[in-house]
Amino acid sequence: METKKLNENKKIKVLFATSEALPFCATGGLADVCGSLPKYIDANYSDVDIRVILPMYSTIPNEYRSKFEKIGEWYTTLSWRKEYAGIFKYVLNNVTFYFVDNERYFKRNNQQYGFDDDCERFAFFSKTVCEILPMIDFYPDIIHANDWQTGLIPVYIKTNYSRDPKYSRIKCIFNIHNIQYQGRFSADYIKDIIGISGEHAKILEYDKDLNIMKGAIECSDKVITVSPTYAKELRTDNGYLSPIINQYSYKIMGILNGLDYSFYNPATDPYIYKTYTFDTIEVRKENKMQLQKEFGLKVDPDIPMIGIVSRMPKHKGMDLIRACMEEVVNHNVQFVGVGEGEKEYEDYFKYLNYKYPDRVHVSLGFSQEIGRKIYSALDIFLMPSLTEPCGLSQMIASRFGAVPIVRETGGLKDTITDFGCAGGGNGYTFASFSANDFKYSIFRALKDFENKAEWKKKIKIVMDKDFSWDKTSHNYMIIYKELAKEQQ
Repeated sequence: METKKLNENKKIKVLFATSEALPFCATGGLADVCGSLPKYIDANYSDVDIRVILPMYSTIPNEYRSKFEKIGEWYTTLSWRKEYAGIFKYVLNNVTFYFVDNERYFKRNNQQYGFDDDCERFAFFSKTVCEILPMIDFYPDIIHANDWQTGLIPVYIKTNYSRDPKYSRIKCIFNIHNIQYQGRFSADYIKDIIGISGEHAKILEYDKDLNIMKGAIECSDKVITVSPTYAKELRTDNGYLSPIINQYSYKIMGILNGLDYSFYNPATDPYIYKTYTFDTIEVRKENKMQLQKEFGLKVDPDIPMIGIVSRMPKHKGMDLIRACMEEVVNHNVQFVGVGEGEKEYEDYFKYLNYKYPDRVHVSLGFSQEIGRKIYSALDIFLMPSLTEPCGLSQMIASRFGAVPIVRETGGLKDTITDFGCAGGGNGYTFASFSANDFKYSIFRALKDFENKAEWKKKIKIVMDKDFSWDKTSHNYMIIYKELAKEQQ
């Protein structure tokens, strides 16, 4: 890959702010992106000094936590509060990570979000990020914030710190990973927690509430969604921030997420039963049989296995799976999965497990290990999302040789095209959020599965598809360079 320098004597300094990043903490695709994109940029672009900052959750594995170096303490002012912040540092894969410690906010039981004080927790984190720049001796050219949990950073930079010359030059990028989670709270919090009042309060007001994402969009220099199609969809989706998206459309663009090919690699994965490549694809059957045995299913590599690795909220298409799956598994098909989410869907999968013990096994709860085992065993991967900003699961499934079936929305539309398309495709797709259309796609794939020689060709196509950061990180670099040039 060609590496270009903006200036021989000056690197672009980027502070990448996030509420989660692999391998330290994860609830979904945000952690994958924030753990892999900075690593990839550091390794491939010598003209960028990119560093990452995130909360120091008590759930961070001790294998990393025990090696953190404490570099200082701070007391962050949050409206009328003054809260302790311990600042820690750790270098991984040549990337410097900073961690903000406060046990009252971040020592929680196996969970990062969903607490009554989430607004205060992440306002504290965002304010601390802004205030400790002198301590870490890193005034970035660009702060790259991700989702609502860090959305107050560009707001603070453009308001509270706008008169400080060291801050006024900082450019802000805000990434929308999922607009369904906007950081929406009582408007009373603007003054009581956020500490912004007067003329600036309106930046955070939307529909009579505090809306952190709205403020981030307004205050950022660039706003990026995680796929081009999702950027277009947000302009017409009246259920979310479409008026704001349209108002600031001139600074909004979509860049498709990439996949960390070193982290998701069937040739080296420590979780799966047998490692493999396409050249040793026959070994993959052993993963399927071992999973069948572990899950108590009939052990037979010729039985088609379909499945999911997913969170289980409504927007992941769980209603379509619920509408179709009993009919599907009654055609000598095995259905497996892992995930957690809304109770009604978890209860449905418990019901399937009970009624079809020899054909269905869905593990409830987040498990990286079980997820990898499923990816390495599946014949067909299902992702019938109602909405999907980008989606990484369809990319991971392809990497592991599981042929995807997806609905044509958001990043799914940008990454998977139907095998029937002119010029060929790399999966099965359907457009309408319809149980009949989804079911038709499943039975179409099951019919194709019967022709083993042709199916092997399809496996090669999906495994050869390039979803790495090679193709998409360049677009981030274009934005970094544009914003850095504006400062010169």
